[in-house]
Amino acid sequence: MVEKRKDKLRKELNLFHVFAIAAGTTLSAGFFLLPGLAAIEAGAALPLAYLIAVIPLIPAMLSIIELGTAMPRAGGVYYFLDRTMGPMVGTIGGFGTWAALVLKVSFALIGMGAYIKLFFPTVEIVPVAILIAVVLGVVSVFGSKRSGKLQVVLITGLLFLLLIFIGGGVPKISDLNFQGFLDSGWSSILSAAGLVYISYVGITNIASLSEEIKNPERNLPLGIILALGSALLIYILGTVVMVGIIPMEELKGDLTPVASAAKYILGDVGVILLSLAALFAFTSVANGGTLAASRYPLALSRDHLLPRFFQKLSRWGTPFFAILSTIGTIIIILVFLDPIGIAKLASSFQLLVFAFICLAVIIIRESKIEAYDPGFKSPLYPWLHLLGIALPFVLIYEMGIFPLLFSIGLIAVGAAWYWYYARNKVVRTGAIYHLFERLGRLRFDGLDTELRGILKEKGLRESDPFDDIVTRSFVIDYKEKELFETAVHKASEWISQFVDGTPSEIEKMFLDGTRMGATPVTHGIALPHLRLPGLNHAELV
Repeated sequence: MVEKRKDKLRKELNLFHVFAIAAGTTLSAGFFLLPGLAAIEAGAALPLAYLIAVIPLIPAMLSIIELGTAMPRAGGVYYFLDRTMGPMVGTIGGFGTWAALVLKVSFALIGMGAYIKLFFPTVEIVPVAILIAVVLGVVSVFGSKRSGKLQVVLITGLLFLLLIFIGGGVPKISDLNFQGFLDSGWSSILSAAGLVYISYVGITNIASLSEEIKNPERNLPLGIILALGSALLIYILGTVVMVGIIPMEELKGDLTPVASAAKYILGDVGVILLSLAALFAFTSVANGGTLAASRYPLALSRDHLLPRFFQKLSRWGTPFFAILSTIGTIIIILVFLDPIGIAKLASSFQLLVFAFICLAVIIIRESKIEAYDPGFKSPLYPWLHLLGIALPFVLIYEMGIFPLLFSIGLIAVGAAWYWYYARNKVVRTGAIYHLFERLGRLRFDGLDTELRGILKEKGLRESDPFDDIVTRSFVIDYKEKELFETAVHKASEWISQFVDGTPSEIEKMFLDGTRMGATPVTHGIALPHLRLPGLNHAELV
C-alpha cells in the first residue's frame, strides 16, 4: 500500500471547477481593460491581435496538459521545469511564474477598484483592492473546493452577462469601423499581440492545482481545452463588437472599453450590467489567481527551495503560509508599486517560461524514462514543440527592450536565490540527465522513482498499458515439473526476436542474474527480469 503523505492535498476539483478556474483567471483585464490599450497599436486589427496571441500558447498548453497528466503535483510549471531541467531552472520558473501571477492578480484588483470607483467616486481604489485581497485569502484558506465553488458562481454570472453584451452588440456593428484593417502594420499588430498575450496565460495556471483535481487525466485536458475555446471565442467576438461600435479615436486608450461599448448598445443599463460583469471577471481572476499562485511556494518548499514552513497545511488541507505570503506580496504591490505597468511586462516572462515548457516535453520524452506515463500526449511531436519554443521569442522581440529586461531580472533573482540558499540543500537533478545518460554521461534515478510513486497514486486506468502487456505476452505451459533452465531457454528464444542478442546470450543474462540474487523469489514464485538494449517497451513471458 502506498504511504499516505501528510502534506498531500485533497482532490476536490471536478471538470466544471477546472473549467471555471481556468476560464475565470483568463476573462478579466484582457477583456475589460487591455483592448483600449492594445487598440493604440493594432487599430482596427485588434481582434486579429488577440487571435495571433493565442498561437504561441497552443504548443505550451498541450505540453502543460501532457506534463500535468504525467506529474499531477502542486506547483505546475515550476514542478515540470524542475523535474525536467533541474532545480535551478525550476526555481527560476517557479519564482517567475509566481511573480507574474501575483502581478496579474494585483492588476485585477486595481481594475476592480477602478470599476467600483465609477459608481462610488469618493472611494479610494487601493484600500478597496486590499480589502478584497484579504477576503479572497480567507476563502482560499478554507479549501480549494470552496474557492472552486465560488469560481463556478462567478464564471456562470460572467458568461451570462458577456453573452448579453455580444448578442446585443453584433447587430449594431458598423463595417466602416473596420476600414484600413491592416493600416497599423504587422509590427504594431505583433506588438499588440505580445501585450494581450497575458490575457490567455490564466488558462494554463490550473496546472498548479493538478494535484487537487479528480481524475486529472480526463478533467485537466478537457477543462483547459474548453476554457481556451470559450475564452478565444469571447475575446474575438467581444473585440469585434468594441471595434465595430466605438469610434477608433475613442477606443484608443479607453480603460473601460466594455462599459463604453455597452453604453452604445443598451445605454446606462448596459453600463451597469457590464460593470457588474467586470466585477465578476476581476473577482474571478483574483480568486483563481490567488488559489493558483499560493501553490508555488508550497511546491518550492517541498523541494527545499524555500523554508519548510511553506508546506505546512491548515486543518482544512490548504497551504496556509503559502497563501499568507501570496496575499502579503499582493498587498505590498498594491501599496508601493504601479501594477498596471509591471503586469504588462509579465507577458514576456510567461512567453519565455512557455518556451521552456515545450523544451521540457522534448527532454523528458527523449530521456526515455520508463515511469513517464502521461494520460495525454501532445500531438505532432516534436515539430509542434519546436514551434512553441521559437514563436515566443518573436513576440518578445516585437514587444521591445523593457519586457526583455524584466524577464532577465526575474531570471537573475531566481538563479541568485538558488545559488545562495538552495544549492546545497538539493541533491535532485532533472530528466535532462537521463538524456545525458543516453549520451554516456550522467543519470539521476530519483526522478524515475518519483514518477513511479505518482503512477501508484494515480492507480490503474480504464485502458491500462499493463493490460496490453499481458494480452500480447508469451505463455509457456508445462504439464509436468520442468527445470528452471529449460523454461528460461524457451523464454529467451521468444525474447530474441525483439532484440539483437542471441537466445543463448539472453539465457546467460537471466541465469547470471538469478545466481547473483537479482531475481525476486517468494511463495514458490520467481520473477526473472532483464533490461535489454534495443527493447523500448516491456514484454512478458
